[in-house]
Amino acid sequence: MKISIRKGFGFGLTSGIITTLGLIVGLDAGTNSKSIVLGGILIIAIADAMSDSLGIHISEEAGSKTIKTKEIWESTISTFLFKLIFALTFIIPILFFQLQTAIIISIIWGLFLLTIFSFYIAKQKDLSPAKAIAEHLIIAVFVIITTHLIGGWIKNLFI
Repeated sequence: MKISIRKGFGFGLTSGIITTLGLIVGLDAGTNSKSIVLGGILIIAIADAMSDSLGIHISEEAGSKTIKTKEIWESTISTFLFKLIFALTFIIPILFFQLQTAIIISIIWGLFLLTIFSFYIAKQKDLSPAKAIAEHLIIAVFVIITTHLIGGWIKNLFI
């Protein structure tokens, strides 16, 4: 896989998982509404994929002087597509299960994908897979817990 596409894949996968899990856990805690969680996933899948792909685009332009325009666009487009795809996968459990079950399935799904990709990265760079996996999962779990608490706080504050 070309480095420019691998960058988009890695960023899209990671951001798509972490952002979407944070959103659905927070929205669930704050609303307990399946339709709001679904709407949130669709909105974040599109808006954040566009935002992140522009961020990657500008970051690549501001980075190395030797990067080619084609590589910048490969990173931009792959970030958008992978972020969109991974974020949208979280719709499936929400559609087919009760919300609380779907949230648990989504968390397991997201952590599973992060584990697999972390393992892949570690092996590619000849690093300890356990350390890479633990580091990435700790951050993901921190986001999940934090957004759950914020969602509950907002619900208590405004409802």
